[in-house]
Amino acid sequence: MHAHDSSSDSDHDDKDSSVKAKIFRLFGREKPVHKVFGGGKPADIFLWRNKKESGQVLGSVTAIYVLFELIGYHVLTLICHSLILVLAVLFLWSNASSFINKSPPNIPKVHIPEDTVKNIASAIRSEINHGLAILRDIASGRDLKKFLVVIAGLWILSILGSSCNFLTLFYILFVLLFTVPVLYEKYDDKVDAYAEKALHEIKKQYAVFDAKVLSKIPKGLTKDKKKA
Repeated sequence: MHAHDSSSDSDHDDKDSSVKAKIFRLFGREKPVHKVFGGGKPADIFLWRNKKESGQVLGSVTAIYVLFELIGYHVLTLICHSLILVLAVLFLWSNASSFINKSPPNIPKVHIPEDTVKNIASAIRSEINHGLAILRDIASGRDLKKFLVVIAGLWILSILGSSCNFLTLFYILFVLLFTVPVLYEKYDDKVDAYAEKALHEIKKQYAVFDAKVLSKIPKGLTKDKKKA
C-alpha cells in the first residue's frame, strides 16, 4: 500500500509539473520578469524595487521633458547654462575657501575608459548589422508573414511620428517602461490568460486571411527561379 501511494503521488506530481509546463506565458517567457530585464540595477528601477530611486529617475526624465517640450528649452542651451552654474559655483568656492577657512572642493578627474567606448561601439555595430541582415532577409521575399508584420509596424510608427515628435514619443515609451512591466509582474497570470485567447484569435484570423488572400497569390515566378 505504501509503495502504491508513493507511485500515485509521483504520478500526481508529474501531472502537476506537466500542467505548469503548459501554462502560456507572453512572448514565450520562461523566467520571472525581473530576470527578463537582466536582474540587476536597471531591473530594480524599472520594476520599482526601490521606489525612491525609481521615482527619482522618472521625475528627472519628466523634468527634462517639461523643460524641452513644454517650456521650449533647447539641449545646447540647457548644457551651457548647467555648465555655467557648476563652473561658477566651483570657481567661487575654490577662491572663497581661503577666506572662510574651509578646504577647497575636491574636483575629481573624470575620463572615459577606452575599453568602455570600444565595447559600446562594438555592441552598436553588432545591433546595426543584425538589423540590416533582417531587412535584407525581408526584402528578399522569403517570408511574407514577416514582411507584412514589418510593414504594419512601420506604418504604425509613421502615424505616431506624424501625431507627435520624437521627444514626446520617447517620453511616452519611457513612461510605459516604468508602468507596464510592473503591472504585468503583478497581474501576469490574468494578462497571460487574455493574451493566450487573443493570440489564438489572431492565428485564427490569419489562417482565414491566408486561405482567402495569400494562398491565391501566384507563385510561378519563384518556382521558375528554383528550377533555373
